[in-house]
Amino acid sequence: MTAKRKRHTFAFKGKVALEAAKEIKTLNELAAQYGVHSTQISQWKNQLLEAIPTIFGTKNMSKNASKQVDELYRQIGEVTVERDWLKKKLEILR
Repeated sequence: MTAKRKRHTFAFKGKVALEAAKEIKTLNELAAQYGVHSTQISQWKNQLLEAIPTIFGTKNMSKNASKQVDELYRQIGEVTVERDWLKKKLEILR
């Protein structure tokens, strides 16, 4: 009979990876404490360390995204006004 795979929450993974990054305990100690293989902890730690530079850049990205959304809404408004104007002119011509 096969064993079911464990599903760990993002919070759990983050907690374990952060402790591994602090390097207060060894990977084997953390593996015994949390019941996760040391290779898995090492992978989570690497993912955490790779993601750190992007964490602080998201604020600027969200500002750019909001500017793009505002521009798209402005364009939608212009197209809507043009469409309504054309509908009105078409009714006059009929």
